[in-house]
Amino acid sequence: MWLVTSVNCIFLSFSLKTGFLKWKPDYDSAASEYGKAAVAFKNAKQFEQAKDACLKEAVAHENNRALFHAAKAYEQAGMMLKEMQKLPEAVQLIEKASMMYLENGTPDTAAMALERAGKLIENVDPEKAVQLYQQTANVFENEERLRQAVELLGKASRLLVRGRRFDEAAISIQKEKNIYKEIENYPTCYKKTIAQVLVHLHRNDYVAAERCVRESYSIPGFNGSEDCAALEQLLEGYDQQDQDQVAEVCNSPLFKYMDNDYAKLGLSLVVPGGGIKKKAAAPPQAKPEGTAAPAAEEEEDEYAGGLC
Repeated sequence: MWLVTSVNCIFLSFSLKTGFLKWKPDYDSAASEYGKAAVAFKNAKQFEQAKDACLKEAVAHENNRALFHAAKAYEQAGMMLKEMQKLPEAVQLIEKASMMYLENGTPDTAAMALERAGKLIENVDPEKAVQLYQQTANVFENEERLRQAVELLGKASRLLVRGRRFDEAAISIQKEKNIYKEIENYPTCYKKTIAQVLVHLHRNDYVAAERCVRESYSIPGFNGSEDCAALEQLLEGYDQQDQDQVAEVCNSPLFKYMDNDYAKLGLSLVVPGGGIKKKAAAPPQAKPEGTAAPAAEEEEDEYAGGLC
């Protein structure tokens, strides 16, 4: 290992050295040697040295105007930081790589890098992961790859719901719904309407929830679907403060087998006012003819005329 890196260093010194017959450094050869050194360090699990070698490789490629290869090296440096559990720093380098991929004209590779960064940071910094997934979705959308774009938007929406950032989640789910409608995936539009309604009710915005259902009547097949019927029943129960009816709908298979984050929203939904259904008082029952009066009345009648 020591011998390999020593030989690399000697070769690098020669590659980057200039002289009378050599007007500029040989960045191409230098980048190649830094890349070999990075692999050797990585195999030896010396991730700090591997990261430094990757960064030097990236700079050599940049000096050689090889943007794609520079981006790859920055991405590899980020992966070395991931091995060192330095996730925020890793994400920064992968983001830098993605920008270079875009500049190089390879948006698919840029999107994949951003998605990879989102997965790395999701459990540590969900807010950053949301931003990365939304950036990825934008890249795919610009390339008219709507199915990939909506998949990434879905990841962002679920993270927003998990973080109880309901205002942002409502906007994100609407974007998903618009794309599913554009690609004519109508059954998924129905499911996104359920998700929207649950989010709006957790925002205590019954009007917005009702509007979502009303607007969805324009989606082919929604009116008359089991999704539509369940939502109408849910809104009726919520409006009437009938917790039992709301719970019955939210515990139905249609709701329970949604994505886990939305299923939890349904199970935790509480109607305003504590969920006590207001019941009308029972009307007084008429006494049948010939029914004996209560004992107190009998006693009163018995002594109504006095003792004599």
